[in-house]
Amino acid sequence: MLQIEAISKQFGTTFAVRNVSLQIEPGSFVGVIGRSGAGKSTLLRMINRLSDPTSGRILFKGRDVSALRGAELRLWRRSCAMIFQQFNLVGRMDVLTNVLTGRLAHASHMRSLLNIWSDTDKAIALTALEQFDMAGLAAQRVDQLSGGQQQRVAICRALVQEPDIILADEPIASLDPRNTKAVMDALLRINKHFGITVLCNLHSLDLARSYCDRLVGMSAGKVVFDAAPSALTESVARELYGLEAGEVMEAAHVREFYPGKAATAAA
Repeated sequence: MLQIEAISKQFGTTFAVRNVSLQIEPGSFVGVIGRSGAGKSTLLRMINRLSDPTSGRILFKGRDVSALRGAELRLWRRSCAMIFQQFNLVGRMDVLTNVLTGRLAHASHMRSLLNIWSDTDKAIALTALEQFDMAGLAAQRVDQLSGGQQQRVAICRALVQEPDIILADEPIASLDPRNTKAVMDALLRINKHFGITVLCNLHSLDLARSYCDRLVGMSAGKVVFDAAPSALTESVARELYGLEAGEVMEAAHVREFYPGKAATAAA
């Protein structure tokens, strides 16, 4: 179990995250929702230790993750993989090599420096690509792929780390509807097929309700909602999204009751 105990992140006099406590069950798919600036990305970055909490602590299986340093911190980041909004791939490298970088923590220091990959590493990487219909693009440069394809490469890179947890920070923010579905389907497959815990920051209530089994709503750095998607009411949406709530809720209702209309609007 991942336990977040009263963590805060302060920049000067401003709190990006304030006194957040959560328990994340193994194998769950948790959506973190809220408007831009609510603290969602900061929360995920603290869990991965890309940013250190100002106060509070993070525990995984009873171990204090927030106190890890050096090699132990690198091992934690291997078991807690991160997927970014802007993919964070090396465009001039081919797809397979980008995925193989997810195996760096499993390789010796010398092999990782020289980019020498074992047959086992290559087989694991190709198997991951096959899972998401990307094996045929293994030799292609990443910068020649679409945004949705690049995000699936990033998901494969995270998967080959053999993580316990995947943190996805607005993974579909820059994608069109078709690629959005492909990426969210890929995350759901990882969660259900491999049993990997997924924490996914999302702006869309529609997607959050469709894919997640639990929603954590943030506003001004605080958790203001934590329940099943079915418990998300319009009043809660207004608290989370403010003036944007009407548009967010309307989009969700259109897709739920008038799927044809939603498809036309998306086109």
